[in-house]
Order: sequence, then C-alpha cells, then structure tokens
Amino acid sequence: MIQNKKISCLIFISCIALIAVSLYMQFIMELRPCYLCVTQRFFIIVIGFFSLLAFIHNTGYRIYGALTTGSALIGGYFASKQLWLQSLPADEIPSCGPPVEYLFNAFNLSEALKMLVQGDGNCSTVQWIFLGLSIPGWTLVSFIAFAILGASQIVRKN
Repeated sequence: MIQNKKISCLIFISCIALIAVSLYMQFIMELRPCYLCVTQRFFIIVIGFFSLLAFIHNTGYRIYGALTTGSALIGGYFASKQLWLQSLPADEIPSCGPPVEYLFNAFNLSEALKMLVQGDGNCSTVQWIFLGLSIPGWTLVSFIAFAILGASQIVRKN
C-alpha cells in the first residue's frame, strides 16, 4: 500500500501541475478565466497547501485528509456549477458580469467574493475541450480524485 506521505506528495505535485496548466492556458493559449475558474483555482491551491503541510509534518494525516477532502468537495461543487452553466440553453444563461480585476477594485471584499462564487454568463462559455470534457469537467475529475485520496488518508493507518 502507498504510504500517506507519498499520497500527500502526489496530491501536491498534481496541484502544482494543474495550476501550471491553468496558467499556460491563460497566458500562452490566451483563454480568459471566468469567476468560477478562479474559484476552482483557489481550491486547488488550498488542497495543494494542505497536502504540502501533511508531507512536511509527516503526521496528522487524518486531519489533513479531512481538510483535503472537504476542499475537494467544495471545489467540485464549483466545477459542477460551471458545468451546469455550460449545459444551459442560450436563452437561460445569466448575464455576464465585469472582469475579476474590476470586482476587487469596485466592491468590498465580501461583495466581490459573493459575486465571484456565483458565476455569470462568462462561465457558460466552453473555451477548450479534450476527450469530450471541457476545462471544468477535467477539474471536476481532479477534485473527485483529490477527495478519494484525501478520504483514503482519513481511513487508513499510518
């Protein structure tokens, strides 16, 4: 069986790879991230942070596993919400909001975060597909994998 420390390392490296891919898509492929994309990135970073702490501490895997699993489930919710927005007929798509940079400049933090996690019409645009899944589809697959790996750390012995 794989040790908890190796699982934490695997999760951390996977999170780095996912953030690297998202930055490549944003800056090289010039795909503009929507509100829900930014929210999903945040939860990938949080998962990576918890897995790095678990790796460094080499103890408390149940706690870190629970934090990883919880973060993955929340991130999966936002990926699912974006997939739902992408599945809506054109006449049911919500209106588009201002750019993310404007949100944080024009609104206080709590209002900006509320708008960020709700998503808007920009989140319904499918910008890239690989093997039949869009970006939030692949992100949801990653969140499911992180939730399973985190849950495995909760139930197994060190």
